[in-house]
Amino acid sequence: MKKIMLSVIAVVCLTGFSSLSFADEMGKMKGEMKDEMKAKKDHMKNEMKAKKDEMKGEMKADHDKMKSEMKMKKDDMKGEMKGAMGK
Repeated sequence: MKKIMLSVIAVVCLTGFSSLSFADEMGKMKGEMKDEMKAKKDHMKNEMKAKKDEMKGEMKADHDKMKSEMKMKKDDMKGEMKGAMGK
């Protein structure tokens, strides 16, 4: 009877320890997955920021180009007006 009881206790103890180690591994896996997801999120965030900055630069270049064209037209019109007033 004692042998049977010791066997039962040994099995229960082994089962308990294995479930604890399993839970510990699951906790580690959760942490690893969380880190991976954070890395992916940061990577996507950086890509979006780069695209936004690129588009912003293109828009600024277009704006500057239009501004310089308008300034040239304004200067031409000013010259024409001075020429017309001088006659």
